[in-house]
Amino acid sequence: MIDAVSSNQPISSLLSTIYETESRRVLATLIRLLGDFDRAEEALHDAFRAALEQWPQDGVPANPRAWLVSTGRFKAIDSLRRAKRFDQLDESGPGAEIAVFDTAAWADEESVADDRLRLIFTCCHPALSEDAQVALTLREVCGLTTESIAQAFLTPAPTLAQRIVRAKAKIRAARIPYQVPATADLPDRLWAVLRVIYLVFNEGYAATSGPSLTRHDLSSEAIRLGRLLVELLPEADAIGLLALMLLHESRRAARANADGEVILLDEQDRSLWDRRMIDEGTALVERALHSRRFGPYTIQAAIAAVHVGAPTAAETDWHEIVGLYDVLLTLDPSPVVELNRAVAVAMRDGPALGLRLIDAILERGDLGDYRLAHAARADLFRRMGRTAEARTAYEKALTLTRQEPERRFLERRLSSLV
Repeated sequence: MIDAVSSNQPISSLLSTIYETESRRVLATLIRLLGDFDRAEEALHDAFRAALEQWPQDGVPANPRAWLVSTGRFKAIDSLRRAKRFDQLDESGPGAEIAVFDTAAWADEESVADDRLRLIFTCCHPALSEDAQVALTLREVCGLTTESIAQAFLTPAPTLAQRIVRAKAKIRAARIPYQVPATADLPDRLWAVLRVIYLVFNEGYAATSGPSLTRHDLSSEAIRLGRLLVELLPEADAIGLLALMLLHESRRAARANADGEVILLDEQDRSLWDRRMIDEGTALVERALHSRRFGPYTIQAAIAAVHVGAPTAAETDWHEIVGLYDVLLTLDPSPVVELNRAVAVAMRDGPALGLRLIDAILERGDLGDYRLAHAARADLFRRMGRTAEARTAYEKALTLTRQEPERRFLERRLSSLV
């Protein structure tokens, strides 16, 4: 909820802020109330249009989110009645009154605070393919653009768009319920949900495009969902994922300067790191590891713990990190994990060996369009004094980078080559 609204702030500006921070929560609740993705999406936009028309005359409501939900549902009901497809609602008595101000919907047994978690489980239903689960959740729960999701998937945007459309159609046709699964069904559904939360956090921690390095709204929402999931199902890798997010988020304040420019890990002011998050994340890593049922997220969290546990960059235990990446490759073999391991090997054994490992990945045809692979390669060339090759690699990374702070960082590195 918006904590406070300024009477001096233009309504259009205020609504833009509310849309950015609240629209996905409003959408999640509308989906629960209306039972349909597309109907809820239309209701969401109708509600914001109504706010733009009414708030300048009537004033900003005390609870903007509740107003938007109630208005959106009213307009959906009105539209369905006009189409003569909502006759049953008239028979339900009190249901029609929800359009005025739906107090019950905001205080019912299934708390609105859980609507986005409920929506994630719906989007991650096993009737959908795994890629469709993640794409739909990132689009509907978090409001990411198709282009941003496509970058996360390394998949063409039109392919992602069709995947989302088909997933919605399947949910409608199969009457997939909008609910958190029963306890007995939760373990089988957990992995897809973890993957979704992880990608949401990644988009918030290092935005794939736009003017800012990070999107705090997304990373904080992912952590909130991670906490809810651990409370609901305290499995080792759910705990490990929460630890991973906290340990990464602990470094947010040190990752950019006052002008928003990127500061690399080895140059960060470690006194700015959030010790409370580090302590909580480290304790969660130990809890997950002691269970001996951990998976990839716990190992990634263990790697992050080694980084934040080093007093200085020079004291980082790269041997331990490479060893953890070896374990991670057995649990979750992927070109991106191989790339991260190659960078760690370069730190432990020198840039030449790391470069050979990265080149082997690229020669297989993997990560050719992945900007971080080319940026890592450029940095290793730079460290080896191979200026011409570093320049070519930086230029390739720049063609693939859409985030403005990252672009400026690469441009500074490129211009520093002599």
